[in-house]
Formats: sequence, C-alpha cells, structure tokens
Amino acid sequence: MSLFQVNDNAQVSVHGHLDRDTLSKNFWESLTSSQSAILAKAGTCCIDLGDVERVDSAGLAWILNAIRDGKCEGINVSLREPPEKLRKLAKISDVDGFLPVE
Repeated sequence: MSLFQVNDNAQVSVHGHLDRDTLSKNFWESLTSSQSAILAKAGTCCIDLGDVERVDSAGLAWILNAIRDGKCEGINVSLREPPEKLRKLAKISDVDGFLPVE
C-alpha cells in the first residue's frame, strides 16, 4: 500500500509512518496527474491523518510544505485527525498556528 491515497472527494488518506524513512518526495510531486486533477478541480484538499502510526519532524515538514505548495496551486489544504505527536512537534516548533485542523 502506498503512503497515501487520494479519493474522488479530494480527501487524501495517509497511512503508516510519516517520517524521514518514508518521505522521499514532496506531496505534490508524488501525485499522479489524475490525483492532481481531482484536487485542482475541487480547489481543496483534506489530508486525513487518522491512520498515521508514527510521525517525526520530517513528517511535520512534509505537512507544512504540502500546505504551502497547495496554496501556491490555489488549493486550500486542511488536516483531519492529526496525531498527538504531530501536534506536540508543531507546538514545540512554534508552527502549530500554521496547521489548518478541521
């Protein structure tokens, strides 16, 4: 199974570990053209993190970059069910205000 899946409702489900060992590309470069088209058409992207088992600072950076890059593409990115570890990393890094949690 891939790290994430995009459904037709512009929801991205992230599975497993969101860390330096699993993240080799940025989110937007990892998308297929059909996945990009779904998100661009919707103008929104909800990243569901409810199935993330582990996250580290690389995962936090990946999320922040996805939010930033989404804005550059005209796509409003939001987060659903971020793990407590991600929230803590964001807080101690003083970037928790940048996380658009639903």
